[in-house]
Amino acid sequence: MSLPVVAIVGRPNVGKSSLLAFLTRQLVSIVEPTAGVTRDRVSAVCEIGDVYFELVDTGGYGIEDIGDLTEHVERQICYAIDQADLILFLCDVRDGVVPPDQEVARLLRPKSDRTVLVVNKADEPRLADQAGEFAALGYGEPICVSATHYRGRADLEEAILARIDRESSPPLDPVMKLAIVGRRNVGKSTFINALAGEDRVIVSEVPGTTRDAIDVRFEMDGRTFVAIDTAGVRKQTKMADAVEFYGYTRVTQSIRRADVVLLLIDSIAMITEVDKKLGALMAEEFKPCVLVINKWDLAKGRAGTEEYGDYLARLLPQLSFAPVAFVSARDAHNVTAAVETAWALFKQSNTRVGTGQLNAALTEILAARGPSSKRGRKSPRIFYGTQITTRPPTLVLFVNSPSLIRQDYQRFLLNRLRERLPFEEIPIRLIFRARRGRTAPH
Repeated sequence: MSLPVVAIVGRPNVGKSSLLAFLTRQLVSIVEPTAGVTRDRVSAVCEIGDVYFELVDTGGYGIEDIGDLTEHVERQICYAIDQADLILFLCDVRDGVVPPDQEVARLLRPKSDRTVLVVNKADEPRLADQAGEFAALGYGEPICVSATHYRGRADLEEAILARIDRESSPPLDPVMKLAIVGRRNVGKSTFINALAGEDRVIVSEVPGTTRDAIDVRFEMDGRTFVAIDTAGVRKQTKMADAVEFYGYTRVTQSIRRADVVLLLIDSIAMITEVDKKLGALMAEEFKPCVLVINKWDLAKGRAGTEEYGDYLARLLPQLSFAPVAFVSARDAHNVTAAVETAWALFKQSNTRVGTGQLNAALTEILAARGPSSKRGRKSPRIFYGTQITTRPPTLVLFVNSPSLIRQDYQRFLLNRLRERLPFEEIPIRLIFRARRGRTAPH
């Protein structure tokens, strides 16, 4: 059974993102006193007692200073209103009733039977006393809250529970979380919409359209996945404001919480320093990655897939083992195949090999080429290894002295292990540990 949907709607800067955090008890959207920060529908599962529902944050209705995006933002608000079982009409008590509130009131009039008026920023009793004037909007007496001072939660939760289906069950945990990352305007939001099968996030040619990390649940072959749409990244020296910085921080957090990362690359543009930086971050975090080459329909005739793959290996050497998917997100071409490739990597990252299999591979590698030492130094020796965990596969190799294993040999060893173990396309974490005693495992 799908969860009830509760949407937060209001003019800009009334505290919708703060209310989302207030009710979910976690920071979901970027909270910043700048109009137009939230543009897409940002949602999170909210629990009150044993009742679950989806809480949706929306952009500010009536914002006028974001150019061509205004229409897109308002369309997303309308989608949220149409799909909602309950609407929280949010106003700011400090400003009183202002014309933009009246515009929102008119927008919600056809849904008045499932709308609750909430007045935010009632940080102290005297402000709550001023809330009565909002009854003139035609939605009854408002519920007063202060999202930043944690006031009024019990009254608001009681009002929500009185108006939604209380038989909802907790949602199934996704089997895989995918972070969709890349620089600006490579088609991340278009890719997400192709997966969701609807206009779930705004797609625009305006750079920096997506400002936050947005979780979108979708199903494929009976499996539930979460795709995380992220803000487009550009050089930190070119970040214009705090919102861009927070957006980049969310990108790095999304990579860390993802099971697999899809790095989207524009096939008709050159690889940039931003692409390399994102690749390095994924390597540092040991995240399985699919290199998704988008807009491939526009690149035909410029290079073949094999030639382009060689180009990627030269410029992103730290991801040379990562599989490559050539897609056209606009046409939804090969989008499903890219996710299936990610699923294969997810299964690889959950694989555990036996000690015998690992040490057989080590024996072969050492017979072909053992670690060397600098002149006059003790010779390094690798005795045996064992896998201690998955995601990422983590191998502990017992040696006479970890400091003797040079970086070039570590890279060689990783590549050879990847060839011999079921980790062909994913990062492996190697840990070198000094052997205690002389007994190897059976």
